[in-house]
Amino acid sequence: MDKRALFDKLYRAESRISSVSEDLREIQENLAQLMEENTNLQIENQHLRDRVDYLNKQIEQEALASEPEMSKSRLNLQKLYEDGFHVCNVYYGSRRVNDESCVFCLDVIYGERGNHLDG
Repeated sequence: MDKRALFDKLYRAESRISSVSEDLREIQENLAQLMEENTNLQIENQHLRDRVDYLNKQIEQEALASEPEMSKSRLNLQKLYEDGFHVCNVYYGSRRVNDESCVFCLDVIYGERGNHLDG
C-alpha cells in the first residue's frame, strides 16, 4: 500500500471519528436539556399535587363547616338505619330487606332540621 492510500484511509477514519464525536456531543447536550426539563416538570408536578391536596382539604373543611350538626336523636336514628332497621313512622323497627333505601326513613333522618326531632 502506498503512502497516499494510507493517508487517505487515515483522513477518512479521522473524518468519521470527528463526525461521531460531534454526534455524541450533540446527543449529550440534548440529554442534559431533557434531564433538566424532566426535573423541572417533576418539581412543578409535585407543587401542583400539593396545591390540589391543599384545595381538597379546604373544600372538605368548608363542607364540614357548612353542614349543620345533627342532633343526638337524629344521630341515633341514623345509626339504627345504618344497622338495617326502619326509623320511619310507616315501618318503624322492622328490618330493611337487603338494606334497601327507604325514602321515609331518609326524610326522618335528613329532612328539615327544624321539626320536633331536633332538640
